[in-house]
Parts: sequence; structure tokens; C-alpha cells
Amino acid sequence: MIKVLVVDDEVSIVKLLQFNLEKSGFQVVTAFDGRQALDMVKSEQPDFIILDLMLPKMDGMDVCKTLRQERINTPILMLTAKDDELDKILGLELGADDYLTKPFSPREVIARVKAILRRFQATPEAATAPEDVVLQFGEIRIYPEKYEVFCKDAKVELTPKEFELLHYLASHHGRVLTRDQLLNAVWNYDFIGDSRIVDVHVSHLREKLEDDTKNPRYIKTVRGLGYKLEG
Repeated sequence: MIKVLVVDDEVSIVKLLQFNLEKSGFQVVTAFDGRQALDMVKSEQPDFIILDLMLPKMDGMDVCKTLRQERINTPILMLTAKDDELDKILGLELGADDYLTKPFSPREVIARVKAILRRFQATPEAATAPEDVVLQFGEIRIYPEKYEVFCKDAKVELTPKEFELLHYLASHHGRVLTRDQLLNAVWNYDFIGDSRIVDVHVSHLREKLEDDTKNPRYIKTVRGLGYKLEG
């Protein structure tokens, strides 16, 4: 049974999500502030985290940042009461996989959780691939079966979503891919037309892989269309 950690200081929201998640077959553990959330991640080792942005003791941004700094890549769905694009983009930059703005329907939350989990649960299948499978372009090597990336022989730490985006671009080397294609392929659902999530993750990849992010060698922007991988 998949274990979901729900973190929110509003008891009514926690109860609502817990009821609907359990009804959908998930095991649910809860936390009501940021510090408790970090403790629960370590003690309960959840498979998924639903994390509110505005929390006492430590806000959701800092929780997300701390988890990613500790290389805990558990998928995170961030909740925010603010319809503020900056908050959403910052959350994604810190390593959240998705976000929802309150108010939301429990059905939408569960749909998002399942969509993100489908991407994560697909990773064990790669282990059945031949050991020598490697995608290489320039000084970058991708090992799909290990979920590892090396640049100039140094291992690059990517979040799962960053890896999936890079792998998809590499699998379509030289082909222009629109933001909508990338949203559908990597996030596995319609992201309500918000293509900024693609731009944010591309920016992260460039910071980790490119010598000059303003003049990238590998991940090229095709103005008005999307991105393509060269090299």
C-alpha cells in the first residue's frame, strides 16, 4: 500500500484529504507543521508527500528545500492558498513536482497524486534494460536503468522529474518538442496549459549541465515552439 504524508496546519483539510486518500486505497500519515513533517519523513518514509506552503515552525518551501538538500527525492505535491505565480515557480525550483492552488477538489488532488506516482513507479521497469544501455551526447552520459547522469565524468544530482525530462529529450535527440508534448510525456497529464513548469525544469537542467546557461550547448530553445537536445 502506498503511504502518503499529508502536511497542513488546517485540520479540516488534513481530514478531508485523509478520508479521500484512504478511500482510494492509500495509507495516510499526517503532520501539522514543517518540523513535524521532516520528522515524519524520516520515521515513516512515505512514498508521496502532499505539502502545504504556509506552515508554522517551518514553511513548505523550507521543508521542500531541506528534503532535496538531503537527497530525499520523494515526490511532492505542494498546496498553496496564494494564487501567486512566483510562489508556484519557486516551489518547483526547490524541487516540488507539482502544485495545486486552494481551494481544490479531493478528486483533483488524487488525480495529481496518481499521475505523479505513475511516473515514479515506472522507474523499476528500467532495471530490466540491458546493463550497457547508455545515451550519450557530448560530455553527458545518461544511464536509464540506473537513473544516473554524468557530465564530464562527474555524477550530476537530478531530481526524478529533471531526469525524466532530460531522458525524454535525449530519447528524441535533435527533434523539436513542444512544451505541451513535454508536459504530456513527462508529467503524464494536462497541466492546465501552464507550460512554466517545463521552463523551470529546463532552467534547472541547464544550470547543472551547461557551462554557459545563456548560450546552452545541449538544451536549445526553439523560439515559439519548445526545446530540442543537441550535441
